Amino acid sequence: MTVLPLASRARRAAFVSAMCAGLVAASTSLTGCGGGEDPDAGTNGVGKLSASKIQGKADRAAEAASAVRLSGTVVSKNHTYTLDMRLKGEGGTGSVTSKGQTFQLLRVGDELYLKAGSEFWTHDGGAADGKSGSGDGAAAAKLDDKYVKVPQGDPAYQQLSGFTDKDKLLGGMLTLHGQLAKGDRGKTGRLRSIKITGDEGAGGTLSVSLDGKPYPLRLERGGHAGTLKLTDWNEDFPLKEPGKDEMVDYGKQLPTS
Repeated sequence: MTVLPLASRARRAAFVSAMCAGLVAASTSLTGCGGGEDPDAGTNGVGKLSASKIQGKADRAAEAASAVRLSGTVVSKNHTYTLDMRLKGEGGTGSVTSKGQTFQLLRVGDELYLKAGSEFWTHDGGAADGKSGSGDGAAAAKLDDKYVKVPQGDPAYQQLSGFTDKDKLLGGMLTLHGQLAKGDRGKTGRLRSIKITGDEGAGGTLSVSLDGKPYPLRLERGGHAGTLKLTDWNEDFPLKEPGKDEMVDYGKQLPTS
């Protein structure tokens, strides 16, 4: 009663073995016969590490990178900021939108410039300098789409320059809070990635590249505090101070807005 089933199993085993051998011979990229595919095959290997070590690798890769593009939303002190910034060691450039108003920032070394439309410089229908009168429109029009140098002594300098500082911006955002754990593998854009979470996502979720260097690719900030994409790692971009015809010198303090 057992001869035929045993023989049948032997024939099936021989058939499967021959099929696997034929597939491997036909294409070395096909795997899985006789075992599961290694999820870390062809990756940078960080998926094998603990969550804390992946976080450390991502932090060091970001710090060492010469440039990055950061885009998305940040919620801070009940304000939502939409960012699209390109950053490197010497400065940064890009746009920030808050309260329905968009302005451009440009920092070259220690020199910071702000550019916005005339409506940005008016406040409650008043003038760009906070005064009312027939010259209100003219005052705002002079600043329309022009760079204004932000004096380093102006209270706005520290806040605005922070949006253009690669190390400060990434250092303050990329750290997850709470107990770290590894999440799912998948894709972020065109790159394979692995997620790490803080306190099961309550402390943030970071997607780290499994292709090439372990750059952080996407951050979901804890407490619904925004989502950011990090792209264009090490892709250089020009930084140049605006020409005189592109700029208005407003002295030692920005106009009230």
